Amino acid sequence: MPRETDPLVVAKIVGDVLDPFKKSVTLKVSYNGRDVSNGREFKPSQVERQPRVEVGGGDLQTFYTLLMVDPDAPSPSDPNLREYLHWLVTDIPGTTAVNFGQEVSCYECPKPRMGIHRFVFVLFQQLGRQTVYAPGWRQNFNTKEFAKIYNLGSPVAAVYFNCQRESGSGGRRISN
Repeated sequence: MPRETDPLVVAKIVGDVLDPFKKSVTLKVSYNGRDVSNGREFKPSQVERQPRVEVGGGDLQTFYTLLMVDPDAPSPSDPNLREYLHWLVTDIPGTTAVNFGQEVSCYECPKPRMGIHRFVFVLFQQLGRQTVYAPGWRQNFNTKEFAKIYNLGSPVAAVYFNCQRESGSGGRRISN
């Protein structure tokens, strides 16, 4: 049986946060010039400020929604607040940056207290401009349900990074 190599599957992003999908749009996320790539480690001090996010896509007439969630809140061993919504931006025109979109829930920087957390950026293509309401709370957000409610379909891109408290050490262990 072939071994799975997709980092989103290996890290259980697909399953915990997303259903399987095919990437079709480029998504570039960076903090202070340091690109986010699947599984890359960041400390809370490196992600305090909102990242720079660039969205690919075909043209300015296509709009996207970006989510940032933590599926490991409050701790990876007991994620009873899964998913915690850290950021929600809608109506991002294709080929632009996130600052051209509509911020629905402002960026809240990661502050993991226990264990190594996965922070996931998910990009959806919208059918057109639409009104999206901020959730009443950030904890127990559900990306899959959100996509159903707003008729977003499957994601078009996703990327995640790992983060633990400043004094933490070691890397995330992937169990088979």
